[in-house]
Amino acid sequence: MIVDHLKPPYYAVIFTTIVTDTLEGYAETAERMEELAKQQKGYLGIESARAEIGITVSYWKSLEAIVEWKNNVEHTEARNLGREQWYKKYQLRICKVEREYGFEQ
Repeated sequence: MIVDHLKPPYYAVIFTTIVTDTLEGYAETAERMEELAKQQKGYLGIESARAEIGITVSYWKSLEAIVEWKNNVEHTEARNLGREQWYKKYQLRICKVEREYGFEQ
């Protein structure tokens, strides 16, 4: 699903991954993190695609909201599991979205 109700400015956290062959519990944890993020103050939405390369973009009202999400205990535990088991590599980017536009047929 494309998140299309946002009004700039807002922030995007882009999480790009390459996974290992050991993915036991990964899908369940990813689903739980999405549910948990939706409960965080400042959360605006999420878009995700996971195939050869995983890309998840979450949207946030402020940098402070992003830090609160990073420091969430359950999110920290999931992040540690990712480093230990699921990810060969990941890159995280935080961007301020100042303008957006789209198209729908």
